[in-house]
Amino acid sequence: MLTNLLIVLPIFALIFAGWIARKSGALGPNATREVNRLVVYLALPALLFDIMANAKIDQIWQPGFILAFSAGCTVIFVGTLFWRVAKGRHLADAAVDALNASYANTGFVGFPLVLSLVGDSGMAPTLIATILTVCVLFAVAIILVEGGLQSETRRRDIAFKTFASLCKNPLLIAPVLGAIFMLSGWGLPQPVHAFLKLLSGAASPCALIALGLFLAGPQAATAANRLSTTGILVALKLIAHPLVTWVVAGPLLGLPAGSVHVAVLLATLPTGTGPFMLAEFYNREASLTGRVVLLSTTLSILTISAYLWIA
Repeated sequence: MLTNLLIVLPIFALIFAGWIARKSGALGPNATREVNRLVVYLALPALLFDIMANAKIDQIWQPGFILAFSAGCTVIFVGTLFWRVAKGRHLADAAVDALNASYANTGFVGFPLVLSLVGDSGMAPTLIATILTVCVLFAVAIILVEGGLQSETRRRDIAFKTFASLCKNPLLIAPVLGAIFMLSGWGLPQPVHAFLKLLSGAASPCALIALGLFLAGPQAATAANRLSTTGILVALKLIAHPLVTWVVAGPLLGLPAGSVHVAVLLATLPTGTGPFMLAEFYNREASLTGRVVLLSTTLSILTISAYLWIA
């Protein structure tokens, strides 16, 4: 438990730093949106491009692990999406909620946790999980949000407007360009690589500070949010997600014990900052998403420790 606490402690510290900055007046009421726009338009695209461009096909081509981790994310995402739509939620809001329940914090928490518990052998699966989560799952959610926000009644108009919006979205353009660069076999020049590292390094800290800024704002305190929904989404992320991943990886696919362990461990991770960035950027479910990120991160100390004790 101490290992888990030390890994997630910087997350709380950055959120608290944003909260203090807003409450003290050091950053004004527009800071949340501006910091988030910095992440969406600069830092996160740099991170997505860097991850894809520097990935090695022989590292990421592990079909069994890909199928197991993808299946876990897909079952939770699709199930949550249908549940929220059935409850009368707008498709864009339902997509954000589905992301809350299935988007593991593989980057900020996953790499240090797996390295400390599994070692270097767990780095390739963690990279795969990061690509699947940050690039693929995130892209699906963006497509659903964009599609849900179109107001035209004609399907052809909706499809065209959605496609046009997606073509201008840096969070989709960046990983696609990175994948093309990876497949080309070219190497990034050292100055470009250094630039991307510097810029992408701001993605997670700025997103966490933006979350703290948001939680300190009046809209977070006065919004009539559903605590029961928050609890269900957190339970889906911390309990249902790893359970489904274990069922697929172990009993269904029969993967080696080491691969099953890493897949389930990554699925136990709390909700990352990606859903909050998306919710704040599109102004959809930001308050609910902020609470899910904060609560799942807090409770993950217990759930990850419980899984490690069982395993």
